Amino acid sequence: MGVVSDSVQILEELKTRALVCTQCALAETRTQVVFGVGDPRARLMFVGEAPGQNEDLQGEPFVGAAGKLLDTLLGEIGMQRSEVYIANVLKCRPPGNRDPRPDEIESCKGYLREQIRLISPEVVMTLGNFATKLLLNTETGITRLRGRPHNWWLGAMLVPTFHPAAALRGGDRVTGQMREDFALVRSLLEAPPQVAEPTEPDLEAAQMELFG
Repeated sequence: MGVVSDSVQILEELKTRALVCTQCALAETRTQVVFGVGDPRARLMFVGEAPGQNEDLQGEPFVGAAGKLLDTLLGEIGMQRSEVYIANVLKCRPPGNRDPRPDEIESCKGYLREQIRLISPEVVMTLGNFATKLLLNTETGITRLRGRPHNWWLGAMLVPTFHPAAALRGGDRVTGQMREDFALVRSLLEAPPQVAEPTEPDLEAAQMELFG
């Protein structure tokens, strides 16, 4: 119990540091830092791209229309937002919701690394291209990667899916594919614990580069 309590305290200390972070130029244009929200002991963690306008104003990830869809998909597998943890690759909104830049990702990824390490989820679900490419260290697009579970860092399983905003644009077809991916996550969480297969050497090296 003490180890868990220590992890929660360290996560709060990490958040305190992030809230005043000036490691990249986004500190000059943000309204506030969007660190992350949810259960610090969550079995399931979501990683998105970056805060949008609503998130920048409210200080919480996925609070607009995309967030409502995320909540709906969670509800369909019998879960709610308070049971999971939600974070983004970037903690500050890029101006005009432009794509994250490599230097911004490099400056910010240490916060995400520590969030994942401290929460230690059983399943990580990446939402969209940026989160998936970063966490799997790949250039393969989300359309090809979605719905395929990967043995990942710290014994977690990683499942890529589309960003909810893409489903809002893409309609029923994309939303249906996301439903399939969420059902897969539910099955992984319900499965009995198993000894993970050895991580592929190239993926292990990528994880060491990203999270080392």
